[in-house]
Amino acid sequence: MRFPVTVLVSLLALAGCGTTTSEPETGASSSTSESTTTTSASPGTDPPTPAGDGARVVEVVDGDTIRVEVAGQQESVRLIGINTPERGECLSDEATGRLQDLVAGQTVELVVDRTDRDQYGRLLRHVEVAGVDVGAELVRSGHALAREYPPDTGRSEAYAAAQRSAEDDGVGMWATNACGSGTSGADVVIDAIRFDADGDDNENLNDEWVRIANRSGSAVDLTGWVLKDTSATHRFSFPGGFSLEPGTSVTVRTGCGSDSATDLHWCNQGSAVWNNSGDTAFLLDPAGNIVASQDG
Repeated sequence: MRFPVTVLVSLLALAGCGTTTSEPETGASSSTSESTTTTSASPGTDPPTPAGDGARVVEVVDGDTIRVEVAGQQESVRLIGINTPERGECLSDEATGRLQDLVAGQTVELVVDRTDRDQYGRLLRHVEVAGVDVGAELVRSGHALAREYPPDTGRSEAYAAAQRSAEDDGVGMWATNACGSGTSGADVVIDAIRFDADGDDNENLNDEWVRIANRSGSAVDLTGWVLKDTSATHRFSFPGGFSLEPGTSVTVRTGCGSDSATDLHWCNQGSAVWNNSGDTAFLLDPAGNIVASQDG
């Protein structure tokens, strides 16, 4: 069993002058390779940095990060409970635009869950405008994924329900060909997953895997296809020229090894990829469309 490592330290409130050109992802890691340093705020007490009404949005940095002016200073705020496409990925600009529509120039409420700041000095908050949960709206419109960031899970169930609604409605990233023309007629699915390897996942990487099956009537060239989790960092690109024959499957293992027609290796050395406590595998076609997803 793998246990994510979170190192708790006290941070000075220094986020006000940070750069706005590149905002790293934070929150709970989907594997031990994404450790997180946070400052906790005790429930029922005032957090050690500004929160509440009266925060004016001065910039939308990307789909899940804003800068606000509050209590006479500027702060960078990472919306918790969601994750939007990274810069350069399909729908990144659309997610940023949607967040701008919701909050640009608005006075917002910053709602603390359990954690005050991340290791980059950003405030971790739910953001509301006139009582509307902005994170939930981004998920519901298909511009963000619901993603748990323990211990900040107070709205996880609501965000998961919003994502199910987006999937059912086929909006945003869940729309057919949302990222452009995909692979027509390919019936490729995530057939099975094993996120919890025997023993310590970090020492048994090839026992952690996702299996992809081709249910089409013909071979599918997986060149340019991607297997990913909900984080911003874990991406496996299928090797050029790899074709999956009809009625067959291929297992993508986290560790290193010799590739074959039935086994491919992520070779994510040093740490596991998938979160044992709950994760989602996504299969994307070369355009970036979500072809299949499965929770584990």
